[in-house]
Amino acid sequence: MASQLESFSKWIQLKIYQLEVTMSVYIYTPIEKFIFYSVLFLLFSLTFIATVLYLPHHLQFIISRAWFYMHGDAFESSELAKGVLGSVAGTAAAATTGAAEVVREL
Repeated sequence: MASQLESFSKWIQLKIYQLEVTMSVYIYTPIEKFIFYSVLFLLFSLTFIATVLYLPHHLQFIISRAWFYMHGDAFESSELAKGVLGSVAGTAAAATTGAAEVVREL
C-alpha cells in the first residue's frame, strides 16, 4: 500500500511539474501562482459540479431520443399502457363485485 501511495504521489508531483513547465507557472511570483491555481481550481470544480448535476439528465434525454428514433412515437407505448391499466382495473372491479356478493350472501 505504501509503495502505491508513493508512486501516486510521485505521479502527481510529475504532473504538477509538467504543468508548471508547460504553462510557465514556475516564473510567476507567489501571488500570481496563487491566482493562477485559484482560477484553475475554480474552472475544474465548476466543470465537475456541472457534470455531476447535468450529465445524468442529459444522458436520459439522449437515451429517450434514441429510443424514439429506434421504436417510433411514444404514443404507442402510452396507449398500450392505458390498455393494460384498463384491463387491470376491470379485473379489480370484477373481483370487488364478486367479493361484495359473497359478503351479502353471508
